[in-house]
Amino acid sequence: MKLALAVVITMIAFAANSVLNRLGVARYGLDPMQFAAIRVAAGACALWLLVASRRSERPTILSRKRLGGAVTLAIYMIGFSWAYQGLDAGVGALILFGALQVVIFGWALVEGQRIALLRWLGMGTAFVGLCVLLWPSDATPIASFSAVAMIAAAIGWGGYTLLGRAENDPLGATASNFLLCVPLVSFGFWSNTPVSTAGIICAVTAGAVTSGMGYALWYRVLPSLQTTMAGIAQLSVPVIAVLFGVALLGETLSILMIISGILVLGGITISLYGQK
Repeated sequence: MKLALAVVITMIAFAANSVLNRLGVARYGLDPMQFAAIRVAAGACALWLLVASRRSERPTILSRKRLGGAVTLAIYMIGFSWAYQGLDAGVGALILFGALQVVIFGWALVEGQRIALLRWLGMGTAFVGLCVLLWPSDATPIASFSAVAMIAAAIGWGGYTLLGRAENDPLGATASNFLLCVPLVSFGFWSNTPVSTAGIICAVTAGAVTSGMGYALWYRVLPSLQTTMAGIAQLSVPVIAVLFGVALLGETLSILMIISGILVLGGITISLYGQK
C-alpha cells in the first residue's frame, strides 16, 4: 500500500510539472530554456537544503553514475524545452511517452527480463488509451527537428529512470544529479526574453517541489518496481495532466478523454495484476 501511494504521488508530481510548464511558458511568456534553467537550479537548491538538514553521511557528488544521471536529466530538460517550440502538446506528449515505452521495454529485453503476457497486454491497452487521448484530430505536419528533440528527451528520461533503480540514497543521488545538471542547462539564463514574476514562480515550484521532491521519491520507489512496471506507471501521467488541466485551467473534458482515462488506468491495472 505504501509503495502504491508513493507511485501515485510521484505520478501526480510529474503531471503537475506539465501544468506548471504550460503556465510558465504559454501563459506567462517565460522562454522555454529559461524555464528549464530556473527549474533545475531551484530543484538543486531545495534538494541540497534537505541533504544538509539530515544527519547521515553526505552523498558523493562526482562519480560516473552521478555524471550519467546529470547528463540524462539535462538531455530530458533541454530536449523537452526545444521540442515544444515546434510541436503541438498532444503530438509531443505522444512522441515522448511512446518513445519512453520503447526505451524501457527495450532495455528490459536487453537485460533478459521475462515479460509476462498480461504485462504486454496491459502496456498495449494503456498505450492505445494514450493514443486516443493525444493523437491530433487534424492532420498537422511535424517538424522533424522538434520530433528528434522529443525523442531525445524520452531517451534522457528513460536513462534517468534506469539509472535510479539501484540507488541506496535516493535523496542524495537526486540532489547530486540536479547540482551537476545546473551548468549543463545554465545557458538558458542568458536568454533575451523578458522574465515575468509569475513565470519564475511556476519554474521555481516545478523545480523545487514537483521535480526535485518528485524525482527523489521516484528514485526511492524504483528499486521496488520492475523495469517494465516503471515504464507502464508513467503512462498515467498524461491522463492526470488532463484532469489537472480541466480542474485548474478550465480545459474541456471530452468523451475521448474519459475513454482514454479508462483505457490507460485499465491497462495499468492489468499490468499490476500480471506482476502479482
